[in-house]
Amino acid sequence: MKNSHTDANAVVDVCLLAGKIMLQSGAETYRVEDTMMRIAASYGMEHSHSFVMPTGIIFSIDGLDPTKLVRITDRSTDLHKVAVVNSISRKISAGELTIKDAHQQFKQIETAHEVYPIWFQILAAALASGCFLIMFQGQWHDFFYAVIAGGLGYTCMVYFHDLVKIKFFAEFLASFVIGMTSFLFIWAGFGLELDKIIIGSVMPLVPGLLITNAVRDLMAGHLVSSLSKGAEAFLTAFAIGAGIAISIGFSF
Repeated sequence: MKNSHTDANAVVDVCLLAGKIMLQSGAETYRVEDTMMRIAASYGMEHSHSFVMPTGIIFSIDGLDPTKLVRITDRSTDLHKVAVVNSISRKISAGELTIKDAHQQFKQIETAHEVYPIWFQILAAALASGCFLIMFQGQWHDFFYAVIAGGLGYTCMVYFHDLVKIKFFAEFLASFVIGMTSFLFIWAGFGLELDKIIIGSVMPLVPGLLITNAVRDLMAGHLVSSLSKGAEAFLTAFAIGAGIAISIGFSF
């Protein structure tokens, strides 16, 4: 009985660690729950239950203690980690990994910081801003100005988020900077279309993954997670819109 209890604890720990990594990396709620339950079933725990929210995970196994809770405080977008966790879960389902090996691999993924450097992220956001301007039928003449405004806005968002740990405030200030920069280009006679420059520049800030996950969770029946992610996406969009509106109000 003692060995069974120990094994159950190990299985719960592995499942929670896998779920935590996926949820922190931007995975959908139903994908997190499905992965955790498949891992538990692969280790002989057929009757497991999970309750996943954007801010926490509760996981338990029928008839065995304890039920465990993990809090999620930081969330970002790292789809590579989601793919790696899915790959490991498939190996577990195929019987290729022991509990100890799986836990060790998940720990390595959790502590890994395989992200692009900040300068590269800013460069990518800047180039994406120019490409979005062209996609929204802007003129090539404004491409360079959208690149500058988008890169400056993303830089401000990263800086303000490190300075004040309030995501919506950082996005508001970043969009305000984008609006003011775009207006200055038009006012100085360099840019041609203010609306296209602004639209292209704010696109890297738009919460596309949040909106997608909210809709997918809603379709999968996870109403609590869907509504909370939808509310977060709405607040982010509101912060971006408010920053642009205020910047234009100051300009005129």
